[in-house]
Amino acid sequence: MTEGGNRFLKTPLVEKSEKPLISIITVVYNAQEILIPTLLSVFNQTYQQIEFILIDGASTDKTLEMALNYSEKIDYWRSEKDSGIYDAMNKGLEAASGEYVFFLNAGDELHHPTVIAEIFSGKKRGNLYYGSVELIDQSGKCIGERRHRPPEKLTWKSFRMGMLVSHQAFIPERRITAAYRTDLKISADIDWCISCMKNAAVIVNTHQVISKYLVGGLSRQNTFLSWKERFSVMKKHYGLATSVFYHFIIILRFTGYYLTSRRLD
Repeated sequence: MTEGGNRFLKTPLVEKSEKPLISIITVVYNAQEILIPTLLSVFNQTYQQIEFILIDGASTDKTLEMALNYSEKIDYWRSEKDSGIYDAMNKGLEAASGEYVFFLNAGDELHHPTVIAEIFSGKKRGNLYYGSVELIDQSGKCIGERRHRPPEKLTWKSFRMGMLVSHQAFIPERRITAAYRTDLKISADIDWCISCMKNAAVIVNTHQVISKYLVGGLSRQNTFLSWKERFSVMKKHYGLATSVFYHFIIILRFTGYYLTSRRLD
């Protein structure tokens, strides 16, 4: 394992403030083609209380080299082999010291430079903040919105109808999070989000487009496994009968959406 970052310096990169510290965590593996826009979207934020953490799975391309060109802006980085994306995300959680955590994977971007400042500008403090995402392709071009839309009021029961809030628009307090399940390959983020919502007393709708989400992740590439794991997660949280009922509705809606739009997102 190799590691580094500004947290090892005598003078911390982030100064103490009344504003909460946000740990933004990016996990990467051989992402040299898509990483830089992600990094710049974080480093260009006007909000000052951001701790940036990079977890690299021992990339064999120039991913780490490119990231370390911005080493003065990285609070902590770590590079070693892992057993999958959720193992890497757990390492990011362990390394985080912020009051809130936010996962922004390689290829995804924060929507605009003031978005984090806008989210945390209000007097009302929540245990969890959520919003929406904009879908982009590899060129960064907007290709529309997600099929699922965030509800006006979010509770842990909302995901019975699918993952209505994208992981890239979900910012919980670190203290209400748990480790990601590493026995799941694709859908541990759904389980993680539901668990966070169960632990949250105050959930705040930011009414913001929080990030740009790069289309074409693991769940799209492995649709059958994704559905299988999602059903397992839903059964755990909502029970068998409820999961069967809502999956029937989800499948009908998905089929209708795909036939009209020819999109899986």
